[in-house]
Amino acid sequence: MRLLHTMLRVGNLDRSVKFYTEVLGMQLLRTTDRPDQKYSLAFVGYGTEDRHSVLELTYNYGVETYELGTAFGHLAVEVPDAKQACDAVRAKGGAVTREAGPVKGGTTVIAFVTDPDGYKIEFIERK
Repeated sequence: MRLLHTMLRVGNLDRSVKFYTEVLGMQLLRTTDRPDQKYSLAFVGYGTEDRHSVLELTYNYGVETYELGTAFGHLAVEVPDAKQACDAVRAKGGAVTREAGPVKGGTTVIAFVTDPDGYKIEFIERK
């Protein structure tokens, strides 16, 4: 078994694709538009779907915001340098919500940013 993808509902597909590709450096892998069902999809990731888990960004026509709820926590992305990753996000207009530093009670360096819809993304530093 293998985790294939995680689906996030987004309020603006173009804006979200731009964030994940231009700010976080993912690749746009494929898109699907289903006008009869009133939704569009974009799959993004750091590698191809046959070898990596990816994100499915889902835009439901006419829905621009969602309540994120309390069950979902965050996505985690491995980075070589959490401070540099935060600086890159900030330079491209993204929001850093926790600067790079050790996790409470540990030594692993982490940071948090948010995407345009408010989803949290944790950077975990692995050199």
